[in-house]
Amino acid sequence: MDVDTLFASINQINVSEHTAKCGVCLKTPPNIASDGLWGNHSTEGSPLKSSMPIFLLQVVLIYTVTRTLNYPLKKLGFPAIFSQLMAGLILGPSLSILEKQKTMLFPYGSQDTLATIASLGYMLFVFENGVKMDFSMITRTGRQGWIIALVGLLFPLLIGYSSVERISKLTSQGTIVHSTIVILMTQNMTSFTVIASVLNDLQILNSELGRLALSSALVGDTLSNILVIASAAFDTRKVNENSIDLVLFFAIIIIIFFVYRPAMFLVIEHTPESQEVKDIYINVIIGVLFVLGWCSMLFNIEFILLPFLYGLATPDGPPLGSSLVKRVHTFGLEFLMPIFVTTCAMKMNYSLVEFTSPIFIGTILMIVIGHLMKLISYLASALYFKLSLKDALSLALLLDCKGVVEVAMYSSALDKRDIQPIRYTAALTMIMISNSVVQLLVKRLYDPSRKYFGYQKRNMSDLKFDSNLRILVCIHKHHHTVPIIPALDLFNPTPMYPTTVDVLHLIELVGRSSPIFISHKMKRGVPSFARNSYSENVILSFKLYEDEKLGATTIYPYTAISPPTLMHEDVCYLALDKVASIIILPFHRRWSFDGKIEHEDKTVRLLNCKVMDKAPCSVGILVTRFVRKSDSPLQLAMIFFGGDDDREALCLANRAAKDTANVNLVVYHITTSENKDEKHNEDIMLDRTILKNAKRECSRMKNVVYEEITVEGGAQVASILHRMAEDHDFFIVGRRHGIDCPQTKSLQEWSEFPELGVIGDFLASPDLDCKSSVLVVQQQKFYH
Repeated sequence: MDVDTLFASINQINVSEHTAKCGVCLKTPPNIASDGLWGNHSTEGSPLKSSMPIFLLQVVLIYTVTRTLNYPLKKLGFPAIFSQLMAGLILGPSLSILEKQKTMLFPYGSQDTLATIASLGYMLFVFENGVKMDFSMITRTGRQGWIIALVGLLFPLLIGYSSVERISKLTSQGTIVHSTIVILMTQNMTSFTVIASVLNDLQILNSELGRLALSSALVGDTLSNILVIASAAFDTRKVNENSIDLVLFFAIIIIIFFVYRPAMFLVIEHTPESQEVKDIYINVIIGVLFVLGWCSMLFNIEFILLPFLYGLATPDGPPLGSSLVKRVHTFGLEFLMPIFVTTCAMKMNYSLVEFTSPIFIGTILMIVIGHLMKLISYLASALYFKLSLKDALSLALLLDCKGVVEVAMYSSALDKRDIQPIRYTAALTMIMISNSVVQLLVKRLYDPSRKYFGYQKRNMSDLKFDSNLRILVCIHKHHHTVPIIPALDLFNPTPMYPTTVDVLHLIELVGRSSPIFISHKMKRGVPSFARNSYSENVILSFKLYEDEKLGATTIYPYTAISPPTLMHEDVCYLALDKVASIIILPFHRRWSFDGKIEHEDKTVRLLNCKVMDKAPCSVGILVTRFVRKSDSPLQLAMIFFGGDDDREALCLANRAAKDTANVNLVVYHITTSENKDEKHNEDIMLDRTILKNAKRECSRMKNVVYEEITVEGGAQVASILHRMAEDHDFFIVGRRHGIDCPQTKSLQEWSEFPELGVIGDFLASPDLDCKSSVLVVQQQKFYH
């Protein structure tokens, strides 16, 4: 047989419709490393006749093609799996291009090595996702998630299996029923891993819809796997001959969940706080992982089943889950998984497909009907719970999404000859199409930020005088509590005019798939290990502040564990739900005692910008340099230029000044001669009204001074701010974003952080050598 191969010779013995038996002559020991480009190639020592160079060349080629395709396709909104499947089509036999080069790069005999290594990547992928799954979430899933998952699983299953013989006759004249069952089972599965990945790609993992989709997917995935395991375990054709294997299989499962899992909790207990688990435990866990993969194949079951259960039994999150994910993620998910998906797609072969054949048309029809049944089931159950049509359709599309798990299942079925190559090609083609369509449609149907649109005024300026002021405070690290707690005194809480403070501790999601939101006042449905462990110090600090205020302030602590890019959703949602008037955020820079920048967190800055853009109320960013001493009055300054943000800032300053014993306030009104001539501008009229009220208050209160300063340009403003910085401990300023002001136009060119506004950025600049803290206020925006 004239074919490029790693073997000495190969001869076909028997050829059937879709398979061929070959006699292979293998030279021993085989060539692993080559003799080099200029070596003795007459003895099969060329790079293309040696397994290691061929394998490395294939890896480089697959990696290059997938990354090259992914870059433009990702910009167009296509998922990563689409580019990997496309790479498989290009490199496989489906497209009749560069056939000679592809035969040379993928010679006969090299596919086994490539597929074996890539399958290890899939095993690591499945293990990692098992570790990241919080299985206890299934006990906290409400009635809504359970009903949606059950309807989406049972309705298509009953309809599909009741008509399996009819579908089988339609697709293959009734000769192959088993392949029809394989497709129906695979189409009816719900994969938590796939849906979590899609939600993360769409940046809606911790949105309301994302949380509902995750909880429903977890229930659906669990029930689907129970059905698959039960059908395999109690298959009457195998139960007698494999009874010992089944007993050992279930014995290993018992050991995993009742011996290994408690042991891992002991490891976590003996790991010091803020430290990673010792390397010896990580190495043992990964070693056992490969043993369990071997045991799965020994028991004649899917080789990833025991590794998945092993990952599921491993406690998620830090310190153990995060350490394991860190070790296996790059090699397993980023490197080997694209190779695995691409090799699965390389098994597709459109040259074998007759597009008018009953098998191909019937398979496509069966998959489309399966998608429609699941979509109808999820849509109907979502509408039953009063979701809007757009949200219900988005949820149905997400829960019906197929991905890498289904690709792996079809690939395994093809290797076991449970489905024919034609069906395999049709199934993977539909996965490519459906996965891409789902992501593109959901992007257009669901916008989580639309619920924050400003239909109701939620700011301090429009708050009634006797209303309870609700404040949302965000904390990332414990050191943020030290300056933020004194800053709450600016709101002057009293028993007659109390404040309610919702404290949200934001923690990065590491080592788990699903975000967690914990209310520490209402601990129902929260796992015991997660109740206070993440935020204990933060809660204690604010609890002491609440006790100190004796009924003037009520604290409600929360913890949100979510991806850094999605934390703004938790902040905005809580502000909306609790009807907050203002959100207080810490600045992303931290200063040391000598005035130098000690730490800078770009993730915090990104969060601040997103919150300012989408918040359903006013927002304040606290730049901390000065911690107020309790034995001296606070020297507070409010710089007023005009506009919505400055009016909101002045409202806060007036509230702070009511604490006559502890606050001395100076209101600086910066103006120009041009402004004095403008009388008909609505914004200026509002400014004059609030300044008139401020002057009246100043005349009554000894601790408040009003000062009007006329300036001509930015240089004069900078000089005044330099002088003010020496006289005051704390500044309250408006952000005034997007306002073209002649007084600050020259300063705007040097602005480093637009989220602080021109004045706030100038006061926070290291060049100013200012020791004062600054609170930059932005009033609720209605431009969405």
